Amino acid sequence: MATERLGSILKQLSPSKSGASTYTQKNPDDIVITLAIRTPLCKAGKGGLKDTGLDLMVLTIIKDALRLSKLNPELIEDVCLGNVSNGRAASIARAASLAAGIPTTSAASAVNRFCSSGLKAVQDIANQIVVGSIECGLAIGAESMSEGGDRLEKPFTDAILAHPDGRDCMQPMGQTSENVGRDFNITRELQDRFAAESYQRAEKAQKSGWFDDEIVPFRAKVKDPKTGEEKEVTLTKDEGPRWGTTFEVLQKVRPAFKQFGDKSTGGNSSQVTDGAAAILMMKRSKAQELGQPILGKFVAATVAGVPPRIMGIGPSVAIPKLLTRLNLDIHQDIEIIEINEAFASMAVYCKDILKIDHEKLNVRGGAIALGHPLGATGARQIVTGLSECRRQRKQILLTSMCIGTGQGMAGLFVNEQL
Repeated sequence: MATERLGSILKQLSPSKSGASTYTQKNPDDIVITLAIRTPLCKAGKGGLKDTGLDLMVLTIIKDALRLSKLNPELIEDVCLGNVSNGRAASIARAASLAAGIPTTSAASAVNRFCSSGLKAVQDIANQIVVGSIECGLAIGAESMSEGGDRLEKPFTDAILAHPDGRDCMQPMGQTSENVGRDFNITRELQDRFAAESYQRAEKAQKSGWFDDEIVPFRAKVKDPKTGEEKEVTLTKDEGPRWGTTFEVLQKVRPAFKQFGDKSTGGNSSQVTDGAAAILMMKRSKAQELGQPILGKFVAATVAGVPPRIMGIGPSVAIPKLLTRLNLDIHQDIEIIEINEAFASMAVYCKDILKIDHEKLNVRGGAIALGHPLGATGARQIVTGLSECRRQRKQILLTSMCIGTGQGMAGLFVNEQL
């Protein structure tokens, strides 16, 4: 007994071999996640959520969060919605919160940092809890791409267009993908091989039921485009994975952005998708007081910028920035990584430049196979990543994504369900 006690003391005094141990310790002020859920991801314009507006999607996932957490709605002091395309997002966040049963004494807002909006919403709620503005908040990422995208239809003022980088913010995402492929020699073959792996991993995960604890079934009304007949369906699975997809199949797909290049295709780019995710957060002490299950904790998130014309490489600067500040090593400390596969060009570049072990990157496939509902992805990655950490009994999760106009964002989380 004395030997064990001495060993314990010596272990505490000895410097840790891994910086991760700093963040796996449990403290009352930790910002913890007590619920992490998402809808199925559905094909925009033709899938199960094509006739479900953003407002109903947000209302439904807030109701699901309240129902599954069994939390008194009066305890949720703020709701933050990450969304890209809907100009009414702030109004929807507030109205849907109230309709779901959260009282008028709470608040709601919307944030938009393009493809990182879901993670930005999580960071916003976490930061408010850290500084004592609120005790409990709900972060949501949601997008109905069936309702429209975020492409800039009108040019900026001449004063902005006169600046090269300002002008480059007008470039369509497909053009930026071709820029990355051309500038860094990410060949069509490399991109198609990566995409095939994404599809095959998603197929394996779907067949194995790995997504089941992430997804909350969604009851939706779907209209037949030919007859106009409306029927109610219960959505339970992601619609993006195409079972049986191979490299050879993808090689036959035509380039999607011929005016800009010949490497990016509909087969090796993220799918246009509808979906939502929700993350419930509070301090560890509050979760323990309320008897809430602790799934994991939010450690930190940061952003960084890159030239707009190669916006896809954003994770390659955001990830090192975050890990340097946290004194973590991507090879020794990080166990599961989710990088948004906006395009295979940027995913291959980031994987290679950061020397990421592909075995721990997007284990269940990524946006190429699952889809990329713009505002939802940053939150969806957390839901998926924590679920994969539970399955593998891993602790340290890193998420990241590129961001239109030349940015990257990254977040670090700890799974506590071992």
